[in-house]
Amino acid sequence: MTMTVEPAGGRPPTTAPVATAPAARTRDRFLDVLRLFVMVLVVSQHWWLPVLSVQAQGELSASSVLSSEGGFALTWISQVMPLIFFVGGAANYFSWRAASNRGEPARVWWAKRLRRLAWPVVPLAVVWIVACHLIVLGGAPAQPVLVGAGAAGMVLWFLASYVIVVMATPMLVAAQERFGWWVPAALLACAVVVDTLRFNSGVEWLGFLNVAFVWLGVHQMGFRYATGSIGKTQAAWLTGAGGTAALLLAWFGPYSLNMTGVFAAETSNVAPPTLVLAALGALQIGVSVLLRDVISAWVNRPGLARMMDRISPQLMTVYLWHMLPISVVAGVLVFGLGIDTPEPMTGLWLLWGVLGMVVLIPLILPLAHWAVRFEEPPRMLKGDPGLIRVLAAAALIGGGLLVLTVGGLGFGPLPVLGLIAVISGLLLTAAPRARVGEAVREAVRA
Repeated sequence: MTMTVEPAGGRPPTTAPVATAPAARTRDRFLDVLRLFVMVLVVSQHWWLPVLSVQAQGELSASSVLSSEGGFALTWISQVMPLIFFVGGAANYFSWRAASNRGEPARVWWAKRLRRLAWPVVPLAVVWIVACHLIVLGGAPAQPVLVGAGAAGMVLWFLASYVIVVMATPMLVAAQERFGWWVPAALLACAVVVDTLRFNSGVEWLGFLNVAFVWLGVHQMGFRYATGSIGKTQAAWLTGAGGTAALLLAWFGPYSLNMTGVFAAETSNVAPPTLVLAALGALQIGVSVLLRDVISAWVNRPGLARMMDRISPQLMTVYLWHMLPISVVAGVLVFGLGIDTPEPMTGLWLLWGVLGMVVLIPLILPLAHWAVRFEEPPRMLKGDPGLIRVLAAAALIGGGLLVLTVGGLGFGPLPVLGLIAVISGLLLTAAPRARVGEAVREAVRA
């Protein structure tokens, strides 16, 4: 996913009307650095935080470092997904404004975004589902295979949530241009209401309404950045207010101290998202913008710029595929060599993490270089699908991704149903054959 979000001068975009903004923009490598930072921490925590061991009956036990004393503190560093929604907000803002300025309707823009979002999941899911069946048919125990497949499916929660922000972008861009800071404030207020109802009523499922309000609120901050509305003063306020609110709410409120829930953490602020996570996102955005000039000056040096331009298009591929080498390496160590994860928060555990990353990086990078070919949807997925078809496509893709998140990428009916839903949604993003034929005939007559 390429992001081009700043003018050549190297400063954040101004608040001038978008219709008069220049058509061409240079790459904002500051946002690329944030994306790289997120991916490094995501891969690291998915290796470092699980605690794996083989039980007497041959089953794989998968608990979490977060369950150990003081483990929650790690999550305040490792939970950086708010930054990826922030970066995505800036990218979606400029993408939608560019499409709108050239007269492209929302349904066509939605179709393009949904294709780019969902298509890379298809080969990933096929590889996992087929591999899991072959491994078990080859004699491997099913339970540990399902643990790895479940972990691979967990990462798809981001894409399922991202369908919501993509579909909301045209409406929220219009709201942002009319109401400015009132839009993220309103989304934050909705998050407060949801958390209040959830904790006062004891109805836990109410919290999942914040999948929309928390992530849309952070995504909206990307809009504010894209229009130059987050300067040093605003960033300082976000840093101070966000950090203070996150600490006070987590310490004195009814919230978990865990900011993420990798494997067996009982509760966290991410499933469902809470007001604490929104506050942490404000802190991260504020700190990032305060450091923007330093980061930009560093990354725009010729050598680093070329490296970032090469790496950035592969980062989402790394996110999707990194659990494959992690599962293979963990399986070899734990089952093949009988080496369990060391006691968390010890020197040996730190060494385990470092050596693991040394082994994993040479496996992940070539895999991403190969799999990046799946970022581009096939040519058959093109054209104007119409409003009804694209709305149905969004529902199928979002629902299919949610099923794959919950059911994993292993065997059984859920992974297959989820994959069928995603593929069906993708097919709906293509223009109907009759419309394609009509367009071809008009082109011939012209």
